[in-house]
Amino acid sequence: MLTVCFAIMGWFLSGKHRYFGQINLGCRSVAHDATGYRRMNNALLDSIKKRRTQYALGKTLPHAREDVAELIREAIKHTPSSFNSQSSRAVILFGQESDKLWNIVKETLRPIVPAEAFPQTEAKIDGFAAGAGTVLFYEDQSVVKGLQENFPLYADNFPVWSEQSGGMAQHAVWAALANAGIGASLQHYNPLIDAEVAKTWDVPSNWKLRAQMPFGSNEQPFPEKQFMNDAERFKVFF
Repeated sequence: MLTVCFAIMGWFLSGKHRYFGQINLGCRSVAHDATGYRRMNNALLDSIKKRRTQYALGKTLPHAREDVAELIREAIKHTPSSFNSQSSRAVILFGQESDKLWNIVKETLRPIVPAEAFPQTEAKIDGFAAGAGTVLFYEDQSVVKGLQENFPLYADNFPVWSEQSGGMAQHAVWAALANAGIGASLQHYNPLIDAEVAKTWDVPSNWKLRAQMPFGSNEQPFPEKQFMNDAERFKVFF
């Protein structure tokens, strides 16, 4: 069900006077008929629906590594950013390089996680390492700082807008991989691993690690996705 509100806006006559205003006709709950938007045949929406979290990853990719890397680059390149700042950065790891990352994660967590809980943590990390590769998502803080200096009126907003751009880049890559038949999930072991990762792959100090996306072949089917009731999330006004 959706809550739909109706109103008429325009010029009205009251006696000899003419005025511009709005007449509210009220709101009511209506059953949501999805057939209308389906007739729009929105290919982008169809591709977004294919994006799912996949924890059961394998090392067999349906495409060449070079093609997957290009897919990731193109997805990030065409992601919008505030002031066209293009602040998102990425490090793309395949094969043993990806395995190296998840070993860093494991050894970083080993002295932190209680011994009795570590086997579960280790199994989870091994699941990410079972994939064919990993994307490390960064936001370039020198870009953010430059925008703050050039547009001081919006200085407090640029870090937020950078995070929003980064989130869109992550989603774009995730959806692009899904539509290429590649499974993925989104993880956040930063900032614990930041220093070791930067040292290992010579990452510039102004790049701030924001997320890690292990990817690979889909080794298990996806369960049916559950959604909240639309009425709890959306209001539509006509």
